[in-house]
Amino acid sequence: MRHFRETIYKRVFTILAFASLLFLTGIVLTLFVEAYPFLVSHDISRTLFGLYWYPTYDPPEFGMLPLITASFVVTLGAMVVCIPIGVGTALFLHELASASQRAVLKPLIEILAGIPSIIFGFFGMIIVAPFIQGLLDIPVGLNAFTASLVLGIMATPTVASLTEDAVSFVPRSFREASLALGATRWQTLIRVVVPAAGSGISTAIILGIGRAVGETMVVLMVAGGAAVIPGSVFDPVRPMTATIAAEMGEAVMGSPHYNALFAIGLTLFFITLAINIVAEIISRRFRLKLGLGR
Repeated sequence: MRHFRETIYKRVFTILAFASLLFLTGIVLTLFVEAYPFLVSHDISRTLFGLYWYPTYDPPEFGMLPLITASFVVTLGAMVVCIPIGVGTALFLHELASASQRAVLKPLIEILAGIPSIIFGFFGMIIVAPFIQGLLDIPVGLNAFTASLVLGIMATPTVASLTEDAVSFVPRSFREASLALGATRWQTLIRVVVPAAGSGISTAIILGIGRAVGETMVVLMVAGGAAVIPGSVFDPVRPMTATIAAEMGEAVMGSPHYNALFAIGLTLFFITLAINIVAEIISRRFRLKLGLGR
């Protein structure tokens, strides 16, 4: 009877594990099938590096470079915001904060992580954008800078939480050995704890990048919606995710515009896949360097 139960459990968990793979395969196949008519009828290089996205013009223009550039600019700006704040918050909470400070800050970070992205979008559109517009005296507050700022705030809890988990796995003996050799608490933190947790910190940062790249509602509401290559971070932009969300409801099913949106989704999928591969490579290199695994 016991062997029978173990067999059932094993098969159930095996099915669940392969179900994830099945869903992923289905998503990829759907993207390929829907994007295929566009890919075979348009020059890929001209599409990826085209400067104009006018899908409803006659003839239509499907240049994705403004959308890709917008995603890159907004994501880079978000990382400038969330990496120092997220990593610094995690190090403070785990290494420097008192018990009372941790009891207050930790739940606040978890609450921030649970706020829906559309709420961040409302906050950015109603509060942050007018404030930035008035503070910097710029024509419009809905731009790449505002989107980067709001995205960075939204991604901070992810980076902070994963970084704190990574720091918590550093053996206490590492800290004790460093302090015993005469290092200060600050030197121990920077030269011992951070390098030892480098794998997890790097993974946290790259997963934060993935969160920013794939975000839709914030950039749809705050980035400005202009499908042009920005001249500065204060220009309105339209990232890839915002383009798909804004135009999918208006595109005629089976039309070149419809298939082009799936081609954007396929491009975004490959970008996200590359980010995850880089995260895994960095994580493995750190583990091998520290002798923590193969």
